Amino acid sequence: MNKSALRIILALCIGVGAAGAWSVQVRHWPPHPFFALAAAAERHVLYFRDPGGAPSWSATPKKDAQGRDYLPVYNDEEPSFEPPAPKPKTADGSRKILYYRNPMGLPDTSPVPKRDPMGMNYVPVYEGDEPDDSSVKLSPGKIQRTGVKSEPAQLYAIRTLVKAPGTIQLDERRLSVIAMRAESFVQRVANVTTGTRVNEGQMLMEIYSPAVAAAAAEYLATINSSVTSGHAAYGRGSRQRLMNLDVPEPAIAAMEKSGTAPVTVRWSAPRNGIVLERNAVDGMRAQPGDVLFRIADLSVVWALVDVAERDLGAIAVGQSVMVRARSFPGREFNGQISVIYPQVNRDTRTTRLRIELPNADFALLPDMYVDAEIAVGSRAPVLAVAENSVLDTGSRQAVFVDKGDGRFEPRIVKLGRRGDGYIEVREGIREGEVIVTSANFLIDSESNLKAALKSYAEAGNPQTAVPSGASDMKDMSGHKDMGSHQ
Repeated sequence: MNKSALRIILALCIGVGAAGAWSVQVRHWPPHPFFALAAAAERHVLYFRDPGGAPSWSATPKKDAQGRDYLPVYNDEEPSFEPPAPKPKTADGSRKILYYRNPMGLPDTSPVPKRDPMGMNYVPVYEGDEPDDSSVKLSPGKIQRTGVKSEPAQLYAIRTLVKAPGTIQLDERRLSVIAMRAESFVQRVANVTTGTRVNEGQMLMEIYSPAVAAAAAEYLATINSSVTSGHAAYGRGSRQRLMNLDVPEPAIAAMEKSGTAPVTVRWSAPRNGIVLERNAVDGMRAQPGDVLFRIADLSVVWALVDVAERDLGAIAVGQSVMVRARSFPGREFNGQISVIYPQVNRDTRTTRLRIELPNADFALLPDMYVDAEIAVGSRAPVLAVAENSVLDTGSRQAVFVDKGDGRFEPRIVKLGRRGDGYIEVREGIREGEVIVTSANFLIDSESNLKAALKSYAEAGNPQTAVPSGASDMKDMSGHKDMGSHQ
């Protein structure tokens, strides 16, 4: 071998060794800052969470009540809400694909494989992976975003208030009318006017009546005869004649004491009360039947209230009622139902109640507006759920039972009484079952979407079997107005 060949071989060995050493050194070099920046650029902040772990989030940096900064949550730290892995294949290795769903959980499906706008493949949904058609399944993220809340069905003593407007009226049994029963003349009227409060026995006017004067003279003559003859029974007929002419008892007693027949008779008030009407005038002539005074006792008054027809079944005579007068804010008047009038107003569909109210200080006046509140319901506890739990279509009512793991089952229920924010449930659920109380509209819309997707999958893939429960689900939740009541 000549010297030239040796030189070439030696040069090649030195080059290979140097290259190997250089490659070893390169592998131990620290990463260049450019690569670190590129890796950091791939992460971005989704939102900021409370540093203490409280359920509070923010789209921008902020501080909590203690002045601590909210912690950033990056895209690679967000928990995954993907459904569990598909079930193992059957023995023959074949599994039917029902449809393909959106990988982000959006309400979008496809009968054939496709990609979303971000390039992610739609996820196949196999036969057997779908929940039973009697339930609805939501992802944890959707449940958290929409604020789905639940509470167990429990026993409550439902008490409610029936409210009704009304007016104050006079007690018909506490009215008195002063009218003459014979032709009379008003000699003088006392200082009594409309609205004056009078007491029983207080003088109202002086009357001259020929019939009363003749009866008084006959009565006194009969009394004197009975004293002379010793027959005490004399004079009873004459006294009765004075009473028939409605002469007040104090005036008859005064005649008996004085023994003389007066020219005029003092007419007094028959009861304590308020003068509602005064028609007597000095010197006037009063014919039989003419009303000269009208007096009412206001110590007890009536509240006549109109109750809706639907509430009559819960109301009975003797129930306690609390009445508020619009003229006295904050003050309460307590009474009892004395009469339920046996008639329903065909125009307003209401029935009138009579409530007796004590009125010792005469605060309640006739025709005053009042508002009555009647507590109805049983003190015995019944199975009840929150009012917001019920989806009412008009023809049927339903609730959603929280089965856990994001599964919600619709139940048709039969309802009873309502009150205090709760509704009695007579059939459909059991005590302790967890019922959805908020965001029912979301679950209802998911039910409608699910039924529609089943029909769409069946139309796009005739070989795909649609479970028999889909039609029942659609019938229960396919009402457009079901979620609108929430």
